[in-house]
Amino acid sequence: MFPKVLITGATGAIGPRVVSAMHHAGYRIRSFSVDEPPSGLFPTQIEVVVGDITDHKAVQSAMEGVDAIVHLAALLHIVNPPPELRGKYEHVNIDGTKTVVEASLNAGVRRVVLFSTIAVYGNADGKVLNETSPTRPETDYARTKLVAEQIVLNAKGPDGKPLGVVLRLGAVYGSRIKGNYERLIRALARNRFIPVGRGLNRRTLIYEKDVGRAAALAVSHPSATGRVFNVTDGKFHTLNEIIESICSAMGRKPPRWFLPVGPTRSLIGLIEKGSRALRLKPLVTRGMIDKYTEDIAVEGRLIQNELGFVPRYELETGWGETIEEMRKGGGI
Repeated sequence: MFPKVLITGATGAIGPRVVSAMHHAGYRIRSFSVDEPPSGLFPTQIEVVVGDITDHKAVQSAMEGVDAIVHLAALLHIVNPPPELRGKYEHVNIDGTKTVVEASLNAGVRRVVLFSTIAVYGNADGKVLNETSPTRPETDYARTKLVAEQIVLNAKGPDGKPLGVVLRLGAVYGSRIKGNYERLIRALARNRFIPVGRGLNRRTLIYEKDVGRAAALAVSHPSATGRVFNVTDGKFHTLNEIIESICSAMGRKPPRWFLPVGPTRSLIGLIEKGSRALRLKPLVTRGMIDKYTEDIAVEGRLIQNELGFVPRYELETGWGETIEEMRKGGGI
C-alpha cells in the first residue's frame, strides 16, 4: 500500500466519494482542486491544496511526499459543445495530464491512476464492448481522454516498469451527478418526462461509491499497472429499468407512454434550428435525444477477475440512496 495519495479534481462530482473511500481504506489524502472545498465536504484529516492542474509549479509542489496519485481533474462532457471549447478540452485533459505525469516522475511517485470514460469506445453498433474493443471517440471529451490515457500508460519509473493505471468509468450516478441523469431525475420528480423510444436501449452504469472503491484497488493492487480496466456495476441495464428504479425510489409510477424516436428527433431538429435563428438556446436538442437513445453495453469483468473488485450497489440500492440524499440536500 502507498501511504500518501494525491487526488486531483477532489471537489468535483465524484471526487468527494473517492476521497472518502481512500480515507477509509487507510490512506493519508492530499486533495488538489481548483476550488476551495466547502466546509464539511471532506473529513478533517484531509490535507487540502488549491491549484490548477495546468500550473506546473502548483502541481509539482503538491506532489511533494506523495506515493501515488489519482487523477480525476478534467473538463467533462457536455452535449453539443461550441467549437471554441476544443482548445480548452485539449488544455485541461491533455496538457493537464502531461503536467501531472511529468510532476509524478520528477517526484518519484510510484503509481498514477487516471479516471477515463467508456465514451472512448464510441458507437457500439449493438455490440458488447470490453477492454480489447477498438476505440473510436466521437466527442472532444472522449478524444482528449483517450490521449490522456496514452500519456499515463506510457509513463515508466526508473526501473522501466509502467506507473499508470486507467479506469474507464461507466456512466457514474449519485447524489452529486450533473448532466443527463440529473435532468432525468428532476423531470421525473415533476411529472414532466415522456420517454422517447421504447426504452430498450442498454446502458452501462456504476454508482459513485463503488467508483471510490475501485480507485482504492487500482492504487494498491500489484497487478494493476500498465493496464486498462472498465469500471461498471457488472450488468447492462435498459433505460426502462433505470427509469423504473428512479421512480421506485421516489415512490412514483414510471411513465406509461413514449414518443417515437424518428418523428420526435425531426421535430426537435426544427425547434433547434428555429431557436438558433432567434439566437435562443434550445431546451432540448437532437444531441440530447441521441444521447438518451444510444445503446452502450460495456463489460466490467476484467477488474473483477484481475483485481477482485466486487460492486456493492445494485441499480435499486444505488438509485434509492441517490434519491434519498438528493432529497435531504434539497436537490429534488
